[in-house]
Amino acid sequence: MSSSFGKNFKIMTFGESHGEAVGAVIDGVVPGIKISKEDIQKELDKRKPGQSKITTLRKEKDEVHILSGIFEGKTTGHPICLVVYNKNQDSSAYDNLKDIFRPGHADFTYLKKYGIRDYRGGGRSSGRETVGRVAAGAVAKRMLGGIKIIAYTKEVAGTIAKTVDLTEIEKNPVRCPDKEAAKEIEKKILKARKEGDSLGGIIEVIVKNCPSGLGEPVFDKLDADIAKAVMSIGAVKGIEFGAGFSIKNLKGSSDNDEFYLDKNSGKVRQKTNKSGGILGGISSGEDILFRVAVKPTASIAKDQFTVDTKGKRKKISIKGRHDPCLCPRIIPVVENMVAIVLADAIMQQERIKGNKK
Repeated sequence: MSSSFGKNFKIMTFGESHGEAVGAVIDGVVPGIKISKEDIQKELDKRKPGQSKITTLRKEKDEVHILSGIFEGKTTGHPICLVVYNKNQDSSAYDNLKDIFRPGHADFTYLKKYGIRDYRGGGRSSGRETVGRVAAGAVAKRMLGGIKIIAYTKEVAGTIAKTVDLTEIEKNPVRCPDKEAAKEIEKKILKARKEGDSLGGIIEVIVKNCPSGLGEPVFDKLDADIAKAVMSIGAVKGIEFGAGFSIKNLKGSSDNDEFYLDKNSGKVRQKTNKSGGILGGISSGEDILFRVAVKPTASIAKDQFTVDTKGKRKKISIKGRHDPCLCPRIIPVVENMVAIVLADAIMQQERIKGNKK
């Protein structure tokens, strides 16, 4: 079972939702990078549970413990181990589900693959696994220089953000850049929770100040690596870059981004950005833009039908503490997975430059 990701900036996450702890081991980080516990904690605080009335009621401080690889506020060049201990898990809510396949979950497939599964919150298939990703991403972000990764809730249940005010994102619990749309989305999420149901949505991501030249054709294209990183997040079911699937309605003459010379900067730029900042799998220097489809939370209180491990039909209603919409809390996970990909790509590009000397 692979729990690792990356070629130069390598991470391995560990732990289960209802186990003792979750976390990550990072290898390949060069020495001397300034990083503090507070830097990592800041990212973890964005994804921790119990932040508002539209998230899970599970209360976890998600306090990070640095076990190795950082000394006196700097990386040492050795493996970094980051641990977050689980404090508020309630496994009793899953006792009646130990032999039942929950619809929308990985219970059935994990059992078929491994012959054993941790029924307490899904074990490794739980969203709690992403704690390690975010902690590792916090380290990766310290390697990105002026690159900024910004994600926000674009759409939930038909309500779409029509304006993008980046200063508004952290001012509302749904992390939407449109103040009015945020209010409507929050209402819809609370209504779904009251009905014992859940909602999916669309996350949009903008990467600003990314230099040109990142990405490794043919099989390690930057958009391919980002797609793999983001699609590896449990609740993500789709991704599109730039114009995305709307290109089906375009002609080449309208889809192509024309080049021009920016006289102010002296750089070659593009008049439009339908390519989403990536051409031939390599960053163009324009903003990297993509959207992510997030499925509705699989754990819902509404009655559903399924079967148990013996094939007997069962009716279930999933109790416990679950997010009625995953979009707000998945945003920092997406951001940090992108940071990991970019850190890896930057390290690879530095190797290429070194070979040219």
